[in-house]
Amino acid sequence: MNSVSPSAVQYIVGGGAHEDKPSAQSRRHNGHGSVPDGLREGSGEPDEVDRLKAKFMSAWNNVKYGWTVKSKTTFNKSSPLILLGQSYLFNSEDEVDGFRQAFVSCVWLTYRREFPQLEGSSLTTDCGWGCMLRSGQMLLAQGLLQHLMPPDWRWADCHPLTDVDFEVSGSSEGHRRTPARYPEASHEPQLEALHRKVVSWFGDHPSAPFGVHQLVELGKESGKRAGDWYGPSVVAHMLRKAVARTAEFHNLAVYVAQDCTVYKEDVLRLCESPLTQELSESWKSVIILVPVRLGGESLNPSYIECVKNILKLKCCIGIIGGKPKHSLFFIGFQDEQLLYLDPHYCQPVVDVTQGNFSLESFHCNSPRKMNFSRMDPSCTIGFYAQTKSDFESLCSAVSEVSALSSSKEKYPIFTFVEGRGQNYGLEGQSGGSTDGPANIFSCNRMSRNSKRGSTDEFVLL
Repeated sequence: MNSVSPSAVQYIVGGGAHEDKPSAQSRRHNGHGSVPDGLREGSGEPDEVDRLKAKFMSAWNNVKYGWTVKSKTTFNKSSPLILLGQSYLFNSEDEVDGFRQAFVSCVWLTYRREFPQLEGSSLTTDCGWGCMLRSGQMLLAQGLLQHLMPPDWRWADCHPLTDVDFEVSGSSEGHRRTPARYPEASHEPQLEALHRKVVSWFGDHPSAPFGVHQLVELGKESGKRAGDWYGPSVVAHMLRKAVARTAEFHNLAVYVAQDCTVYKEDVLRLCESPLTQELSESWKSVIILVPVRLGGESLNPSYIECVKNILKLKCCIGIIGGKPKHSLFFIGFQDEQLLYLDPHYCQPVVDVTQGNFSLESFHCNSPRKMNFSRMDPSCTIGFYAQTKSDFESLCSAVSEVSALSSSKEKYPIFTFVEGRGQNYGLEGQSGGSTDGPANIFSCNRMSRNSKRGSTDEFVLL
């Protein structure tokens, strides 16, 4: 089956995980930004020329994103690591193994090559331009795992971690604790079948509901085409539309915050909407996506503590972010470094329509970290609430985060307010009165009129 061994080193040489701003020349060749007009439908050039250009770009990207270099990620044994709301302290084999199972169980979605041609272009790969789509897919996949799987589910075939090292740095005083007991990986056939089904929804073929083909089609409604750069705000709305148009998810909704504000009544109306007379559910589970901008050209350091506190919440399902023009999926942190999954690795397409397709290339066992200071200020934060009670707990949890962080920040990252919002951006949620008081973060409304960026629809904080 077309897959790569997770024991292979999974990150790239030069122009990859350490490249912040690709040059104009590299953008012309690798697809950061728009692909050449000759790859567009209706360019007037012969089909043969289009095919040759597509083959050239595919060959270039296979080299650029296919070569790897071995480099170790070092973890501090003396301070806790946060992964999707769970804390791990690497002072015992059980803690390390608990982290391994949780990390490797995350769905890892990367560049693929040789998939069916994207409609309206000659592209058969997303190498060089689809990293934000892949990061968005990973966030949605994490939300679906929380929605469908038991809370303690772990992939039965988790592989050992590779290219990692553990060292003692600083004092462990204040962090000592009895090693926790972590759940064993599940071998239940029903859960493994469901896990495989979730992965298949992100397959690289036109019929996959959350695959690149479907997302590119949804992007056309926002003026985007295959090969364009997608910002985290646009991707958030594309994910909302994709879930809304998938009949299988009648009990799940996606809410995208408007102007850095989550309107609680809009969420309640969305989740309490009557489904059908045949269904007894009275509440839809909800994924809440909050596009924000945490500074101007670079990350405002005053927001780092708040981002850490958000990543500590169990209701947080990750952050679509990265470095400038280089998307990553953030899932945790240790000390002053973010933990992430990197989509910048080109793999052969896997035919997920086959009943027993390989899952190896959809799970990563080589964790990577980067300094908070390198984080691009444009990002989208994801939360998941399964029940109405969970949503209320989410509101309370973020309120506590606000209390911990507000003294250090001039403006909050986002707000939760009573009432309804007005339509914003790409078919925003239904609007209404916003008279109610803010009960999470006391937001300074002056930031609402700040100038928006040219590529993403954010409020500049």
